[in-house]
Amino acid sequence: MSHLFSPYALGPLELANRIAIAPMCQYSANDGLAADWHMIHYGHLALSGAGLLILEATAISPEGRISPADLGLWSDAHQQALAPIVQAIRRHSPIKLAVQLAHAGRKASSAPPFEGGQALPPGQGGWQTVAPSALPHAATDPAPLALDAAGLAKVKADFVSAALRVHALGIEAIELHAAHGYLLHQFLSPLANQRSDQYGGALENRMRFPLEVFDAVRAALPREVAIGVRVSASDWVDGGWDIEQSVALAHRLQQRGADFIHVSSGGVSPLQQIPLGPGYQIQFAQRIKAETGMPTIGVGLITEPLHAEAIVASGQADMVGLARAMLYNPRWPWHAAAALGAQVAAPPQYWRSQPRELKNLFGDTRLGQR
Repeated sequence: MSHLFSPYALGPLELANRIAIAPMCQYSANDGLAADWHMIHYGHLALSGAGLLILEATAISPEGRISPADLGLWSDAHQQALAPIVQAIRRHSPIKLAVQLAHAGRKASSAPPFEGGQALPPGQGGWQTVAPSALPHAATDPAPLALDAAGLAKVKADFVSAALRVHALGIEAIELHAAHGYLLHQFLSPLANQRSDQYGGALENRMRFPLEVFDAVRAALPREVAIGVRVSASDWVDGGWDIEQSVALAHRLQQRGADFIHVSSGGVSPLQQIPLGPGYQIQFAQRIKAETGMPTIGVGLITEPLHAEAIVASGQADMVGLARAMLYNPRWPWHAAAALGAQVAAPPQYWRSQPRELKNLFGDTRLGQR
């Protein structure tokens, strides 16, 4: 039996297989409201046969958006805009859903990548950003405001409010975004966090605010909602956040009841030097899984079914997350199941597409026609 297509659980969340569709920003919302594009995009991916679909980085507040076009979940109107998409997926797919909740911190107020990705100053579509310290992401960026006690309390409350809206939508899981140089990662990394209070300096202090956010969200939701964290296991910069600190964070999250950890890397500094290649981040997932036993999703240029199978079969990660590979080939799980001799869920409207030589690819299908 294929390991990649064996069932797995992220805490209370039972999944049909070990394939997760990783979050991918679409930069297609209107004032944070989900739109037609999200119905098409997520409806398409929901039919892929993957076990889990994690919605893109979803801002907990207007100032927490990466760009003016980011998806948001900071009001009842945002919840209502997302509801028809969730309901449509429920009608036509067995895939489980999660939302990645995020605050961009000093990397907020940016143009979408396909519009250049540059920092947008106030008055040109942008806004004043906030961060652990008044340090810009790049030397030419506007400086953020360092969060004070009231600002920290607001961020924490915004995460909880957005998490409650996720639960009200009937979505099974939440991923807190503490990776890719966004706000929670900024607190973790000494490259972005130069505070002198209880939230800066030593490792325990730099972990404090992200852990407080996790604790607040976990306490606000029933246990049947799975909650995990996306981390960047290395800044790829000397003196930055690294795998040893990531292991320490994973232990703290495990003690607090985190159901999974999703292991990526980079994003906090333009000085990063990343050695790209297939599976280049799996070493980090493997280390965290080995030292904590925590359910672990590994990512990083995983494009081939045999590679994904080997990662799970060897215990490097419990699941694999695919992003760009899924955009390029939204039926990747179908082709992977075919290559690995496994079965995968497909909507009955598509059963006729099953290749003649793969009689059981879609399971027990029954077709008749006059």
